[in-house]
Amino acid sequence: MSIILKASNISKQYRLGLVGTGTISHDLNRWWAGIRGKEDPYLNVGSVNDRSTKADSDYVWALQDINFEVQQGEVLGIIGKNGAGKSTLLKILSRVTIPTSGEIKTKGRIASLLEVGTGFHPELTGRENIYLNGAILGMSKAEIQAKEEEIIAFSGCERYVDTPVKRYSSGMRVRLAFAVAAFLEPDILVIDEVLAVGDAEFQKKAIGKMQDISKREGRTVLFVSHNMAAVKNLCTRALLLENGKIGFEGLVEKCIDKYLSVEDNNSFNFRDFNSREGNGGLRITDLNIFCNNQDEVSFNELKSGYNYLFKFTVENFSNQIKKIALGMSIFSIKGQLLTASGSDYFMDKIVVEPKNKVVVTLAIPSLPLTGGSYFLNLSCKSDLNGLEDFIKDCLILNVESLISTKKNVTQFPSEMIQINHDWYL
Repeated sequence: MSIILKASNISKQYRLGLVGTGTISHDLNRWWAGIRGKEDPYLNVGSVNDRSTKADSDYVWALQDINFEVQQGEVLGIIGKNGAGKSTLLKILSRVTIPTSGEIKTKGRIASLLEVGTGFHPELTGRENIYLNGAILGMSKAEIQAKEEEIIAFSGCERYVDTPVKRYSSGMRVRLAFAVAAFLEPDILVIDEVLAVGDAEFQKKAIGKMQDISKREGRTVLFVSHNMAAVKNLCTRALLLENGKIGFEGLVEKCIDKYLSVEDNNSFNFRDFNSREGNGGLRITDLNIFCNNQDEVSFNELKSGYNYLFKFTVENFSNQIKKIALGMSIFSIKGQLLTASGSDYFMDKIVVEPKNKVVVTLAIPSLPLTGGSYFLNLSCKSDLNGLEDFIKDCLILNVESLISTKKNVTQFPSEMIQINHDWYL
């Protein structure tokens, strides 16, 4: 296979604050340096792209020294935390913005789906936008007409195709935008996390279409997603971005493992976790895990078949809430629910004092998870307002695959539930 895309020393620098790219004086300094054949004076300044730390410079490197190649027909997954530089990289690859330094070499047409309805004119109808996007991609009118009915049918927007796009829901715009990008036969299809806007049925169709594009039609896909199941099932290779730099490049499973084994997992702070749902009268502020009722362990040190206590600290910020219930569910990295438990199924509602905290324990004897990484969802309800606190994918449990039997220690495949059992003759 030939190389269809090559990124060489790509870096992108932004100015922090209200001014986006620089001031007039900085632009003049850059121009004067260029006239004299000198290097850009601002390329040597700027802090690392770590959104969680306080800025120590007026400039930040959104991307720094990015180098990789993509083969024709390959599906490259690009993963990383929010703010790692994924969308910036895709915008550079799609020619939406230019890099501060470095160059991109590509062969053929590139179609991008970076945001909901990218490239759509809100006043034009869905049908008119199909022709507009096709023209932008360099397609002739005859080529677009040959694909028009397939695009409309795939999008599922037949009823609204002659209605202005401004009246579409976000999901409908994504459906039509993806159908246009996929069916107008670009050589490289660039997709950011927009598929998450679509419903489950459309996501399944879209992933199937991307597999057809790469495997049957030999075209290239660059896919950014936080859905590890989609990345694992779709991509042939993956790239991990960390603070604007490449942290790993290679096999998909190893890249996902690297992404999931985040150092933050050991120093996870529930109190500062902001992505929550619920009324907020209660909050889960801590979780400690103990092995065999005595030794505290980290989230990365669990082993199959061992006995664990999960101790939750819940703070009551209300004067009226008096009874609560806790819940915990465990998901595989593919997003499959493996098991769940709620305190209200096993005991009466837990009594809490106003403006106080309580520690609640969940005991799991003989942990049934085999080796791998698992997401935890936690919830807390009250008898007053219902759901008070819900934390989705709040942390990752990393489990070592060791199931003790009478005769030996057995290795089982990852992401299985291993029940307590025995064999007899």
